[in-house]
Amino acid sequence: MGHRFDLGARRPRAVQATPPLLLLLLLLLPLLVMVLAEGGDYYELLGVNREATTREIRQAFKKLALTMHPDKNPGDASAHDRFLKVNRAYEVLKDEDLRKKYDKYGEKGLDEQQGGRYESWNFYRYDFGIYDDDLEIITLDSGDFEAAVNSGEMWFINFYSPRCSHCHQLAPTWRDFAKEMDGVIRIGAVNCGDNNHLCRRRGINSYPSLYLFKAAQKPEKFHGDRSKDELVRFTMKFITTAVTRLWQGNVFAEVETAFSSGIGWIITFCSDTGDCLEPRTRQKLAGMLDGLVKVGWMDCVTEEQLCLSFQVNGGATALFPPESSLDLQGSVLWLKTLDSKEIYTQVIEHLPDLELLTTHSFQSKLSHHRWLVSFTFGHRSSSNDYKKLQARLRDDHIQVGRVDCLTDSQLCQSLYIQKPCVAVFKGLGIHDFEIHHGKDVLYSIVAFAKDSVGAHVTTLRPDNFPSDRKEPWLVDFFAPVSQRHARVHTHTHTHTHTDVSGEFR
Repeated sequence: MGHRFDLGARRPRAVQATPPLLLLLLLLLPLLVMVLAEGGDYYELLGVNREATTREIRQAFKKLALTMHPDKNPGDASAHDRFLKVNRAYEVLKDEDLRKKYDKYGEKGLDEQQGGRYESWNFYRYDFGIYDDDLEIITLDSGDFEAAVNSGEMWFINFYSPRCSHCHQLAPTWRDFAKEMDGVIRIGAVNCGDNNHLCRRRGINSYPSLYLFKAAQKPEKFHGDRSKDELVRFTMKFITTAVTRLWQGNVFAEVETAFSSGIGWIITFCSDTGDCLEPRTRQKLAGMLDGLVKVGWMDCVTEEQLCLSFQVNGGATALFPPESSLDLQGSVLWLKTLDSKEIYTQVIEHLPDLELLTTHSFQSKLSHHRWLVSFTFGHRSSSNDYKKLQARLRDDHIQVGRVDCLTDSQLCQSLYIQKPCVAVFKGLGIHDFEIHHGKDVLYSIVAFAKDSVGAHVTTLRPDNFPSDRKEPWLVDFFAPVSQRHARVHTHTHTHTHTDVSGEFR
């Protein structure tokens, strides 16, 4: 009686360089040779690759500091000099601006006094990198802080000092809180010892200072008791995504409206027998899946016949994807857990992957619409988090899709896409796009996409390089040896950047 709900690649072609382009390449050649010759030393000293994140660099340095520090090697006359070299490498690579200089120019671009001082062994053992081993806590620095808080996601950030006793006392509670709220909001930490300018700019004058950042709202400071329960209670006040009570008078209209927009429902059925999701868990899920799935609950004591029409006679929870039907076996996903993170994982896995774009559909879809495209090579998107991109970018009218460069190799070759990447197409044709060279994390990609669609920046390739244009162009030549290079925001007639290593091979 159930109601049916509408519930082997070719090499890129050679490009003949025009004289101005050839001259530019000749000028860049010594720079590229210098980077290749010198650029790996600091990375090798720390035992990390050039793609290493700041967290990985800190973790590698801490391991070396605990074994190489002169305090642990009192009989070794060379320990001081050896550790100075390691400390200098860390001081450079942890700093985004210094790291960029080092990657471009080697040691010649650095202050010779950098890294000349270091802390005691006890500092590295007990005070250094407080949250580096906590996967639920994202340590932010000056380079990615703005992208994080402007990404549209909610962030609760702990501004701390490694020399602050209260900060160390809070650390275990902050870890427990982060595990409790993982996936609901982003939990961050900023070391004000390493990011003094950032903290001063944000008006941080005492530690720890806890601020919640929500899109289009003024940051909210936490003033209460620093217990896990109080931190959770404070945070939940800002999770305002609706949880709908469903009953005979609204359920079918609510479900069909969502289905028509391509959005499914999680419904928890509550009765005297069995289990249903408690109110806080429902609210968490609504925040975690905002824009992807609606969350509702049904009282099967007062709506007994309605619950029976859903084939439910006790407490239960289910995901109803768009176009699912109680009459269609297997189309409804019955959830066997009450844990919000486990439900979130199951639901995200069940959601469809990004829309697959092919050679035949690429031109027509991208000619007049903004798109963020994930280029992959024989595998799906690198993270299920990518499935959340459409919801995060909906208000900016940016559609999201993917291209398999093994299946459509000629398409990728025509765009000089030679490795997995994310690119933003600005609705001005398939050749006007910008490649993301930042961190492969959701908040960085979202912030990049929002910024890119309004910026006069495009990726230059041999076939569109403006060598014979009369108007002035500002071109940023760089070799993206890692995913950390940001665009320079300069207002000129036209602002572009050129991926030397990718486009001019």
